[in-house]
Amino acid sequence: MSFNLPKTDKKRVVIVGGGFGGLKLANKLRNSNFQVVLVDRNNYHQFPPLIYQIASAGIEPSSISFPFRKIFQKRKNFFYRMAEVRSIFPEHKIIQTSIGKVKYDYLVLAAGATTNFFGNKNVAEEAMPMKNVSEAMGLRNALLDNFERALTCATDKERQELLNIVIVGGGATGVEIAGALSEMKNFVLPKDYPDLPTSLMNIYLIEAGPRLLPAMSPESSQKVEKYLRTMGVNVLLNKMVTDWKDHNVMLKDGSSIATRTFIWVSGVAAQPVGNLDPSHLGRGRRVVVNAFNQVEGLDDVFCIGDQCIMPEGDDKWPGGHPQLAQVAIQQGNNLAKNLKRLEAGKEMKPFHYTNLGTMATVGRNRAVAEFSHMKFGGFFAWVLWLVVHLRSILGVRNKMIVLFNWLWNYVSYSQSLRMIIYAKKAKEVVEREKRLASTHWGHDLLSEGSEDPNNKTEE
Repeated sequence: MSFNLPKTDKKRVVIVGGGFGGLKLANKLRNSNFQVVLVDRNNYHQFPPLIYQIASAGIEPSSISFPFRKIFQKRKNFFYRMAEVRSIFPEHKIIQTSIGKVKYDYLVLAAGATTNFFGNKNVAEEAMPMKNVSEAMGLRNALLDNFERALTCATDKERQELLNIVIVGGGATGVEIAGALSEMKNFVLPKDYPDLPTSLMNIYLIEAGPRLLPAMSPESSQKVEKYLRTMGVNVLLNKMVTDWKDHNVMLKDGSSIATRTFIWVSGVAAQPVGNLDPSHLGRGRRVVVNAFNQVEGLDDVFCIGDQCIMPEGDDKWPGGHPQLAQVAIQQGNNLAKNLKRLEAGKEMKPFHYTNLGTMATVGRNRAVAEFSHMKFGGFFAWVLWLVVHLRSILGVRNKMIVLFNWLWNYVSYSQSLRMIIYAKKAKEVVEREKRLASTHWGHDLLSEGSEDPNNKTEE
């Protein structure tokens, strides 16, 4: 396999990751004097703020996903390749991926973050994360499958394990999925499963700290906690999950909760880069960058979004910026300008984050929002949350579908997406993935497949 990129006199910018930051950077380099190559393991951009609605069967995956090739149709000097980056060789300006190697003039790491299990092997193997569309689909299937099994299981103990839902992590994602599942319990189960007592379904939201939404103000935390308790969610604060054993979530205080639906949204870590020296990594495995999002010591390598941390350079955020979409978008925008400045022989400008506010929703008519010195909650915050997220979704069709789903759910709670669908991969795809996974890349590959100067394409 190879990248098969045309050789041109334009400098090449390779962007690893098509999330908010990578997508913004690629768009801002439109009509520039660069050849832009986007590398991502998926062939679509996804909208993480609404992934929890897929997990709770509120919207379909295609509503918050958009194919890269559709986004960049008819775009000159742009190329997308579906691959995973495995190694970086800055001394040669080459990256090694699952489909081969590619040279770069500028490399931008924007692969985002993945779930952080804090080294707990049992939790990592048994818990269900919810960082991307495929994981949300897996969670949706597990939830619905457990409801079906609860109707036919042999013992009361197993039934209770199937109907106990444990969510670990009191950040925005944990709060939102807890609210969505509470509404499913109160409005969907009585209609879909009339012979299953909804009183048996228990939702636990566990947070190791003293309050929910630690990134927001104490006032917003108190409002959200009140909303959730009113909705029937068991909020457990100052409780730390330490292990998983025999369908039981084990807590540090010695107590446990029996469950077969164990959802883990407690913390994230940056996506790893295979051979990157640990000296380049900071808290949460994030790549340390300077005020220009440059990785110190690596020639022409930059990092933006959740994958990076800028401990110095932005006075308002001395410990690094929050891992939010707006940070990635603004860094992508600033880096695009800086790359153009570099080519024009001008000095780069440092990045400064503008906090546009924070929001979280916990179900119908309930949300909290903070903008500068304004803090409010309730119905108005919920409507504002809907508007902001609807505007941010790519594609007119997707916006319309999501809006229709929201309106229909608001009126009826009668969504028809509660289907258990397990995708089966074709044999050819499975065998190809096995071949790629078993391939070990090393420095010796740098000498393989040397370029023929008469070729018009590059490996």
